[in-house]
Amino acid sequence: MTEQKSGFPRRDAEGRILTLGDLLGVSLAGLVIGVVALVLFDLAFASFGAAEFGRANGWLAVILPAWLFWDDFRAWEFGAARVVAALVAGAVAVVAGLVVAGLAAGLPPLLSGGLGALAFTVGYAVVWFHGVHWLSRRTG
Repeated sequence: MTEQKSGFPRRDAEGRILTLGDLLGVSLAGLVIGVVALVLFDLAFASFGAAEFGRANGWLAVILPAWLFWDDFRAWEFGAARVVAALVAGAVAVVAGLVVAGLAAGLPPLLSGGLGALAFTVGYAVVWFHGVHWLSRRTG
């Protein structure tokens, strides 16, 4: 496995993200960008009187991290390892996100959904990275 020379996150020659730190760093940066965009849109709609501030769905902040996860999924060779790792990571991430959002249900949707999206992002990244690496070593 050779490392590519430039770019972040660091990737190997096949385009797979090399470290969990890179995956978490970029996915959390994407989540922050998504939250900031949602806050700006929500603020704009609230200033026009279209809705009360904080009523946007915070789960939308997961769009950029999901795009990164999809990109890393595609970089792995076709096989059971990537499919099983993605399914398990998805299930863990959805459950973690829903539990956190449920615990924060009294907060505005922008905040409770954002916290759910944070739990989803971290849960998926950790389970996916370790799962796909472990499974590919066992099956490969």
